[in-house]
Amino acid sequence: MAKISRDSDIVEITADPIFDYGAKVKSIKTVRNDGTYAGKDIGEVLVKKGDIGYVTSIGTFLQQFYIYAVDFVDTGHRVGMRGKELEAVADAAVPAEAAGEVA
Repeated sequence: MAKISRDSDIVEITADPIFDYGAKVKSIKTVRNDGTYAGKDIGEVLVKKGDIGYVTSIGTFLQQFYIYAVDFVDTGHRVGMRGKELEAVADAAVPAEAAGEVA
């Protein structure tokens, strides 16, 4: 059985989640199936570093960590990830000219 790393010094759930529902996020690591993703072989890549997704739900693990269910639209995978495995993606501001506004 695999040993679970608890990062015992960290208890994330004493603070608010880093990301909100619907937040656009980017994976900062590659995620492979550990056997918990049905229909895919163990070790198969589910999420590549840099893939963009949206937070669809927020849960907890070990009464210690937030787990964000992230829907990666391009691949069709919904994967549970820790906050430290994600970063927020800011949508680029649309220039006023492109938005049809006149200065």
